[in-house]
Amino acid sequence: MQGTPSISELFPAPASSAMATNDASELGQEDFMELMVAQLENQDPTKPMDNFEFLSQIAQFGTVNGIQGLQDSFTDMTSRMQASQVVGAASLVGSKVLTETNVGVLDPENALEATVKVPGDSAGVQLYVQDLAGRLLHTRELGSLPSGEYKVQWDGTDNSGNPLPPGAYRVSAEATIGGQTQAVSVYTHALVESVNVDPSTQGVQLNLAGGEQVSLSSVKAFL
Repeated sequence: MQGTPSISELFPAPASSAMATNDASELGQEDFMELMVAQLENQDPTKPMDNFEFLSQIAQFGTVNGIQGLQDSFTDMTSRMQASQVVGAASLVGSKVLTETNVGVLDPENALEATVKVPGDSAGVQLYVQDLAGRLLHTRELGSLPSGEYKVQWDGTDNSGNPLPPGAYRVSAEATIGGQTQAVSVYTHALVESVNVDPSTQGVQLNLAGGEQVSLSSVKAFL
């Protein structure tokens, strides 16, 4: 007598049948159990199915089922997290955030704000404001400052006190630390006007005043 037939030997799927287009991972739990029972009923009594083989087939099905369950759980969890991010980001509309850029937007009603990061105790810090063409418009001495982050404001006037038009301006700074003058980091504060979800990445995007768009994950601080 021959050995115990396998599931595929008991139920060969013709090329034209729907089963031919499915793989093992597409079998439902009831389908699998029916095939396992049929396999046990048709086994050779003199050569019963090896226990290890039997358990391996069950484990294989359990693994496929388990992976599918995990995938469904992760998909659901991801959707919930994205929805939560959108709701949280929507509350930022009308507030300001700190991003990596040192280009800020001056509007007619509010001063341009920025944060200057001084990496060490300094003998003096100098602030500069330029237009996007690189013309120096405003300079200011901030004095000696210890290591830390400092909020600064620019009212939109040049060195002669003349008001400049609304628009985008670049803010930079230098500090004298240990007898050496060096550039230091400056981050402008940006107003959040709206939020949306990037269809390609499903990440939350913040639409800032001035037309800039940044991802929620790139925000350094919420002000």
